[in-house]
Amino acid sequence: MKNKIIKIFYTCMLSFFFLTTFSTNVFASDPKLITTLDSAFEKIEKYIVKISTPAAAVAVGTGVLMKKFSFGDEERIRTANKLIRGSLFSYGFILCIDLILSLLQTLLS
Repeated sequence: MKNKIIKIFYTCMLSFFFLTTFSTNVFASDPKLITTLDSAFEKIEKYIVKISTPAAAVAVGTGVLMKKFSFGDEERIRTANKLIRGSLFSYGFILCIDLILSLLQTLLS
């Protein structure tokens, strides 16, 4: 029983030694799949930021026009206010996420 425990201990220590020693030499760079996925996510992030600016402007403009041409209808005014507020919060959220991701990328590089 004691001999098995010693063999298991030496096997674990030897495997730990090999993993720590040779993993830095063998796996020196990211795999191609990870690099491809990373660049794809960066492109998607750029497209989202580019699309969100005109989308927020159209939503705010629609809300302003809806409010302007409501002719005193309280339901349309509330809907327009919700549309304006929601689009501005969404655009702010997208910009904050972009800022946080840029900060993390800078810190990790």
